[in-house]
Amino acid sequence: MAFDFIAQWRKSDVLAEVAYYDLLVAALFTVPVMITGLLAWHFQLEGQRLKGTLLLHLVLGTLSSCLIWLIWGLHFRARRTAASEPPRLRLAVQLVAAAVVALTAHLGGFLSGVNGAG
Repeated sequence: MAFDFIAQWRKSDVLAEVAYYDLLVAALFTVPVMITGLLAWHFQLEGQRLKGTLLLHLVLGTLSSCLIWLIWGLHFRARRTAASEPPRLRLAVQLVAAAVVALTAHLGGFLSGVNGAG
């Protein structure tokens, strides 16, 4: 996200390319993250019904993945067409996605015991 902000600010095509590929890698890595999370739920909790912080972590993690793919899609579309969405819209969506990812990670810290008793 930082690369995209700086690319917009500096009008740098190189940083825009870096942002595009950085987001592509981030989007691709959401797939194994989701798979390992679901496998952990299946094997560690034996598929029990999720509730509380764990359910919220799952929902926010799924939302984070969707937002990352959406942002990458906006970048992809912007590269293919001359008339793209305003950069402000894309940057606003990225700020929301960053907040959701941060909240998801924060909840994951509580679940792992890093941020306190869990």
